[in-house]
Amino acid sequence: MDLNGVSAVVSGGASGLGEATARDLAAHGAKVVVADLNEDKGKALADELGGVFVKTDVSDETQVAAAVQAAVDTGAPLRVIINSAGIGWASRTVGRDGTPHDLASFERVIRINLIGTFNLMRIGAAAIAKTEPSDTDGLRGVVINTASVAALEGQTGQIAYSASKGGIVGMTLPAARDLAAIGVRVNTICPGIIDTPIYGEGEAAEAFKATLSKPVPFPKRMGKASEFAHLVRALVENDYMNGETVRFDGGIRFQPK
Repeated sequence: MDLNGVSAVVSGGASGLGEATARDLAAHGAKVVVADLNEDKGKALADELGGVFVKTDVSDETQVAAAVQAAVDTGAPLRVIINSAGIGWASRTVGRDGTPHDLASFERVIRINLIGTFNLMRIGAAAIAKTEPSDTDGLRGVVINTASVAALEGQTGQIAYSASKGGIVGMTLPAARDLAAIGVRVNTICPGIIDTPIYGEGEAAEAFKATLSKPVPFPKRMGKASEFAHLVRALVENDYMNGETVRFDGGIRFQPK
């Protein structure tokens, strides 16, 4: 699919993987809706890219619908939905002191990461379905979801996070089959250890990142957000990629801890 002249919604688009993706899509001609809770960063980025910012809690149906409508209102056909909003959480199923995992925290991670992804996918795909096909195959649009290698190799304390990301992986093929009827492709990326602002700055942060990178076979470093964005674009542009879950991790395989 050609990105030039289409609109795209990027959740979590104000920072990290989402920001890099928004920048890449805009650089290739897409009108980008930055859907994020961070108003300052989100609006600044949207203004820089010539896009639109919509304050969005992905677990909120009304706010997601507003973000999707903003893409429709640009006048460029909505063709691309990128789900990159999410949160992390670390807690054992039963703590060392015998305390069970907090249920509210588990539910929050599931609601934002998994239900939020489904929320934007379903509302975005419904809007895409109203557009005219972009080619002779009947392709109308593409959804790219972001999971994690933790979905496949969750470590100690990642029960909530892994469950949420595993759910995203589990949705991929059924969603692709469901949405085939309206000409929408669905793929999921499972990033490994990616260098984003979440790790902070300074010597301590760099030392921590170096430790995290040690298990990566090659290249011996963390992934770059720009590399993630490049993969997103490749999956959007390659019209035969559908229903796939793609690891993006430098070959790392997580150990229990």
